[in-house]
Amino acid sequence: MTIQSINARNQFRGKIKEIILGPVVSEVDVDTPAGIVTSVITTRSVRELDLQVGTEVLAFVKATEVSVAKL
Repeated sequence: MTIQSINARNQFRGKIKEIILGPVVSEVDVDTPAGIVTSVITTRSVRELDLQVGTEVLAFVKATEVSVAKL
């Protein structure tokens, strides 16, 4: 599967704003035109992809559930 074959509505181009490294999983904040998208991925993946603040990335969103809470 190539990047082009993924639905464009589910991907956001942006730059990494912050990375919070954990021993097993890490949080990666991506600054996109739609706002900040936060991904929780393995720390191993962060290292293998050589992700750093300022790196240009595509954030892919796959939602199987959306919850709503009354404000």
